[in-house]
Amino acid sequence: MQHDVTAIDGPWTLLDGRAEVHMVPVAKDNLVWVVVCTTTREAAVVDGPPDASGVLELCERIGARLTTVWNTHTHWDHIGINQDLGKRGLLAGMAVFGPARKAADVPGLTHPVDDGDTARVGEVVADVWLTEGHIDGHVSYVLDGAVLCGDTLFAGGCGYLFDGPPAKMYASLLRLASLPPSTLVFCAHEYTLDNLAFATFIEPGSDALTERVARDRAVRAEGRATVPSTIALERATNPFLRPGAPALVARVAELGGDVSSPGAVFASTRELKNRGLHKG
Repeated sequence: MQHDVTAIDGPWTLLDGRAEVHMVPVAKDNLVWVVVCTTTREAAVVDGPPDASGVLELCERIGARLTTVWNTHTHWDHIGINQDLGKRGLLAGMAVFGPARKAADVPGLTHPVDDGDTARVGEVVADVWLTEGHIDGHVSYVLDGAVLCGDTLFAGGCGYLFDGPPAKMYASLLRLASLPPSTLVFCAHEYTLDNLAFATFIEPGSDALTERVARDRAVRAEGRATVPSTIALERATNPFLRPGAPALVARVAELGGDVSSPGAVFASTRELKNRGLHKG
């Protein structure tokens, strides 16, 4: 199976050069991130489906040691890499950070984490935020200048609400949106063009969206990923962070959604995305 991303950008440098983030496309559209402490050359893989080969090859190529796993949540395409590392005899001895509220479902978990905790690799320390809504227990890893947010916030969209409820996801997204505008958003899938097609459908007439669609289409035509985006770009163009935008509210109302409050607009917007009307 060929991945949607065929040309890899990066790495992205954080913390005044003390950390790097590398991209490893896996399966069809998963984006696996490897955080490297440049001081110790220890590496943490953030989620991944059950094929660790690309991550292991990257670490060998860049001279890093895979010592750590940061899991955001327990869907198979995020904890599968734990299972593969276990089959290879590599998981034992690794530091495995993952959601404490789903601890029994994280293979090899050594460090259950919840909101307010920290995760580390080498000398790099990330804050842990509880960002539920996609599924219960979902966490994100926040560094100065970046957030690794799994399936909560996507470029141009947000995760499907398997567990929900909408109010929980909306609160998670608002919290992520409170990060500094320049924060890089490292989400776990290349879903951007479909997300932007819906964004254009639900918030017509947005110049910022028109510009983003043109730019991201060009990026994808080159085989490159549209991720990471930034919090500033998401605030300007992501409909799930814009439930007060007049054009969006009017469109949701036109389509029969509840616009009685920002939270209701968010819930209606997510339901309309689920219905796939933008694909018609």
